[in-house]
Amino acid sequence: MTNPRLCYQTIEFGEMDIHLCTLRNKQEFHDPTGIAEKLGISSATWPLFGVVWPSSIVLAHFILDYKTDSKRILEVGCGIALSSLLLNKQCADITATDYHPEVNKFLQRNARLNEDKPISFERVDWASNGDSLGRFDLIIGSDLLYEDSHIQLLANFINAHAKSKCEVIIVDPGRGRKNKLSKSLEVFGFTSTHQKPLNTNYLKEEFKGYILSFERFD
Repeated sequence: MTNPRLCYQTIEFGEMDIHLCTLRNKQEFHDPTGIAEKLGISSATWPLFGVVWPSSIVLAHFILDYKTDSKRILEVGCGIALSSLLLNKQCADITATDYHPEVNKFLQRNARLNEDKPISFERVDWASNGDSLGRFDLIIGSDLLYEDSHIQLLANFINAHAKSKCEVIIVDPGRGRKNKLSKSLEVFGFTSTHQKPLNTNYLKEEFKGYILSFERFD
């Protein structure tokens, strides 16, 4: 089994460049010891972490000028972690998480590629309570709701890692589950708003999704 083919690209955010090493395409696969297979990650879904999705670009553009101040920030299901890399470039307090066993290798490689410090990372399972992440002021993520079964798992995970006062930003490409997530988070005291991104000229195609914003106060 050969190593997956890679590609390099640069995504511009005004005067800031984020350099990325990613998988060349969604057909790449490399699991020689079966680690991903044991985690339930099939050969078809294995590459999905390693490419840049439109929702992740929308999230990064939204978070670019977001008021992060001294907030402790968590990116959930980060994949190639574009927003984490951008926030790291801005010296924000960012921690990234994902379930895929290859994510951290790409994350730290890309942090070095951008001549920035390593990014705190923990591989987590939303269904498990065994992580050591702690709680955060701001939780972000993109394209997380692939299946109905993910909705409550994600809501529980967010609640478990949200401070009593917390903001959550999720970019969803329009898979039809945003209202269900809102209802699940309302149980935990979050209010929600859904908005279309104001400008997505940086994307090759029309973005049909939404930016989901949630907030909970002390």
